[in-house]
Amino acid sequence: MIGQDKAGSNGARAFWSLGDGRGEIRTAALAAPGPDEVLAETIYSAVSKGTESLVFRGGVPASEWGRMACPFQEGQFPGPVKYGYAAVARVAGGAAMKRGSLIFALYPHQTRFVLPAAAAIPLPDGVTPERAVLAANMETALNAVWDAESARTGQIAVIGGGMVGLLTGYLARRFWGAEVWVFDPVESRAAICDALGLHYAGAGEAPEKFGMLFHASATEAGLRTALDLAAFEATIVELSWYGDRDVSLPLGGAFHSQRLTIQASQVGAVAPSRRERARHAERLAEALTLLDDAALDVLVTDESPFEDLPDVLAALVAGAPETLCHRIRYSD
Repeated sequence: MIGQDKAGSNGARAFWSLGDGRGEIRTAALAAPGPDEVLAETIYSAVSKGTESLVFRGGVPASEWGRMACPFQEGQFPGPVKYGYAAVARVAGGAAMKRGSLIFALYPHQTRFVLPAAAAIPLPDGVTPERAVLAANMETALNAVWDAESARTGQIAVIGGGMVGLLTGYLARRFWGAEVWVFDPVESRAAICDALGLHYAGAGEAPEKFGMLFHASATEAGLRTALDLAAFEATIVELSWYGDRDVSLPLGGAFHSQRLTIQASQVGAVAPSRRERARHAERLAEALTLLDDAALDVLVTDESPFEDLPDVLAALVAGAPETLCHRIRYSD
């Protein structure tokens, strides 16, 4: 039951990645919330499959240790490190927010935590706690479509039908009315694409070339596919993070003659087109409001109890192509 933590009334349990393909549950001490803080009891969190798998296996390059730190991280890369950023919780104490309020926070996987009230984003009406775990990935997708606004076209390709790719395609259709084609080798993505109003690119079904492409497969082969699918003067928005892996591309081919652009998009900075009007908190709040569509529930493909997190991360690193969002449950 929420609120009865095995670590005691003044403690919590937290998941730590050791940085060598192993993880463990540790106890954590909690201070009493200050006047501008809240005590939150976690209901759900979500594993960010790509990034957290890299963290789990120790694949964060030393040059990125500072930039890749999450807001309430403890420990240092490569590990041990308490890492994560998709927690849905209920306010259980503190004077800064009403008790019982449901919030989203960019907090690691932990049963209970204290954080500034300014970092606790209230869940909008119509967004369930179960679906709200998608907020961090939705924020990444929102930033991607903001980055791509000036290059948008009527037909768009998404290479890589994972969480970020599918949410980006979903927003491109929702915002722009675009026809979005998703390229992914996992055939079960076809039904998910259909539920989201997207086209799954089966054999010979998709257009041959696209003027706007989002790459989100985190593979060299996927980025090469994006180059092959790019039309004259097309823009490829690169959403993948490769960690410590090198990527080789055929830039001596049609890249120059076709005048192609590869544009990086990363959620650590608000897209230039919105930077003067939106800070990170406003962008995250908007991402939460965009989860008002029950069709997005198809993106949660797996759920496990909190105690299973070490095994969950190990399985994701070993390869779980069918998994999109793996939700973590904190109560029976």
